[in-house]
Amino acid sequence: MAAEAVFRVVVGVDGSDSSLAALEWALQEARLRAGQVHVVTAWHYPLLGDAAGKAEDHEAFGDNARNVHADALRRASGSGVAVTGEVKEGHTAEVLLKAAAGADLLVVGSRGRGGFAEMRLGSVSSHAVHHAHCPVLVVRTGARAVP
Repeated sequence: MAAEAVFRVVVGVDGSDSSLAALEWALQEARLRAGQVHVVTAWHYPLLGDAAGKAEDHEAFGDNARNVHADALRRASGSGVAVTGEVKEGHTAEVLLKAAAGADLLVVGSRGRGGFAEMRLGSVSSHAVHHAHCPVLVVRTGARAVP
């Protein structure tokens, strides 16, 4: 007899309010479907812009991502859901799409730490919506999980 497939949710977390709301939504959805959550935190070292040259070294960006990821895993502990995770260096949208290959759902915040505050949809969430091979849910800050 074949094993029943487990509903797999991938969620992108960068520490922003909307990504933490996405994490909560992903955990609730996985709980309702007896599924599992895979938390993904991506980072890259900026070559241009305000952040370039301000970090002591390349690894400072990775260290920050690992700290954000550890916090997300702490938030997910005790949720009653099986949670795995990974921290990867690379373009955030591409890292998330690769992690979501074969997933049943990709959950992202509406906008992360970068960009312009007045934007309703960030570049990563927009890229995910247009290029993912699974359904994508975009969660706004203050959004509540399904009761």
